[in-house]
Amino acid sequence: MILKAIILGIIEGLTEFLPISSTGHLIIANKYINFTGEFANVFDVVIQVGAILAVIFYFWNKIFPSFDDKKQAKRVYSLWFKVVVGFLPAAVLGFLFEEKIDQYLFNPTSVAIALIFGAILLIIAENRLKRVRINDTDKMGYTDAALVGLFQCLALWPGMSRSASTIIGGLLIGLSREVSAEFSFFLAIPTLVGASVLKLLKSSLAFSSIEWITLFVGTLVSFIVALLVIKLFMGYIKKKDLKPFAYYRIVLAIVVLIVELL
Repeated sequence: MILKAIILGIIEGLTEFLPISSTGHLIIANKYINFTGEFANVFDVVIQVGAILAVIFYFWNKIFPSFDDKKQAKRVYSLWFKVVVGFLPAAVLGFLFEEKIDQYLFNPTSVAIALIFGAILLIIAENRLKRVRINDTDKMGYTDAALVGLFQCLALWPGMSRSASTIIGGLLIGLSREVSAEFSFFLAIPTLVGASVLKLLKSSLAFSSIEWITLFVGTLVSFIVALLVIKLFMGYIKKKDLKPFAYYRIVLAIVVLIVELL
């Protein structure tokens, strides 16, 4: 089980902040390494905390106020209000429909369809990027945050990708790639922490010793890998577009559909 935790932790860290769907990859991987069931569902959500810790570590100076610098503190508080605004739509829908989503959408075929749909939206969003109007998260308004938050609701469909949904939303409303990615990372903090806490509470924390160790290992591995991925991804989007990720999504979806049909 520890080896499976390491494998899935690597997958989570690699895919959480790329627009290719970490949940979709985990669902597919779970099936083919025979890691399924109630604990596996909890594991897949909880190890996202490792990726979130990577965001907090990487963006520490942007998301925590400095009490010696009032201007910086004001920017941080404003950013967090925007994050809350963007967080609420998906939080409400996720709370209301979590069981239905788990029941009907957590399967490879559904993930493959979402991968293709998200790829098409990502290509459309990239083609509209010439209309950039915001190059700094500080210049985002609450309406911008709310619109990105509405797009995040698409991520309730496993395979769409939370990061892809929010980045697509950002690009379509005129945010630059860098701002879209940054705000996507910030939105991930309450979204994924909330989802993890909800899953843990529903499980009543009734885990065996080996299951606790498995959760710890998966979370630690996802933190280490995600920290590296964030750094590389932020450097990448300053110079190149996101279409290669869209093409990857399509190829992966085709492979999954072929395998499912065989």
